[in-house]
Amino acid sequence: MPDGVESVRDALIRLVDDAHCDLVLTTGGTGPAPRDLTPEGTEAACDRMMPGFGELMRRRGLDQVPTAILSRQTAGLRGKALIVNCPGRPSSIRVSLLAVFPAIPYCLDLIGAARIETDPAVVQAFRPT
Repeated sequence: MPDGVESVRDALIRLVDDAHCDLVLTTGGTGPAPRDLTPEGTEAACDRMMPGFGELMRRRGLDQVPTAILSRQTAGLRGKALIVNCPGRPSSIRVSLLAVFPAIPYCLDLIGAARIETDPAVVQAFRPT
């Protein structure tokens, strides 16, 4: 999708409201450049924000590069959907998703989304007993 608050917002709303996606992952548009407006579009589409996702993704990114502090990853809830903004570089996406994905299945459980399972050989989901 093209960069822009409205285009990101509208695409996310369509994915959640019309396509009934319970989990939406975006990549790119999270930097400080003027065109990087994915977080603003995400916030405009969400009912509530989940700042811990972005905090953890940046923290893990700092283990790789000092410029991770420039990234503005975030996450939020729209109805019973979780939207997570990842950075744009494939290596950074991997680091970010490995950091937060263990919490995603339980988050989806808590908000009433469809249940997902993970392959423990790839990533272990954490669900409290």
